[in-house]
Amino acid sequence: MTEPSYLTTTRASYDAVAAHYGAQYERELARRPLDRAMLAAFAELAGPGPVADVGCGPGHVTAHLRASGVEAFGVDLSPGMVARARELHPGLRFEEGGMTALGHADGSLTGVLAWYSLFHLPPEEVPTALAEFHRVLAPGGHLLLAFQLRDDHVDLDRWFDQEITLRFHRLVPDEVEELLRGAGFSPLARMTREPVEGEKPPRAYLLARK
Repeated sequence: MTEPSYLTTTRASYDAVAAHYGAQYERELARRPLDRAMLAAFAELAGPGPVADVGCGPGHVTAHLRASGVEAFGVDLSPGMVARARELHPGLRFEEGGMTALGHADGSLTGVLAWYSLFHLPPEEVPTALAEFHRVLAPGGHLLLAFQLRDDHVDLDRWFDQEITLRFHRLVPDEVEELLRGAGFSPLARMTREPVEGEKPPRAYLLARK
């Protein structure tokens, strides 16, 4: 079966920038105390794990969760990103996979994190991803979403001096909360913050429980 074009272009684009991306973002959490606060709450609620960091990129957030005592592992569509994550964080678990079809059993995880990854999906695919997150979570499991806040999209054709094809779909928290409820989640908390250090749109974080 031919995969959707957005998957092909997203995978190829992140493969192209994997080495540069890892170097750029590896230490970003050290400069973002509000982001760390949301991750700390998520880690405490999700418990010891296992927890999937879906769209893990070079693995810096996976490693942060592991340092917090959570049995976290990373999942990414891009083989290049998975290879980079394994290089930067030897001993941690990283695997290839897409968020609309995770290779994990029903109810097998205590937490799912989608940290700036959900917005690569076309809007019509977001409910499918949320349903998949719900499927793999155990009853009472927790989900944390992070995304750029607005109701538009942005296209990139060059990043880190590499030719790419990427579309970022910015999201509206009220709309995402409605989709979460439709997927069987109970929203628990929401945080928004203004952009910092070269970021452009504001950021939003939604925490929910199955």
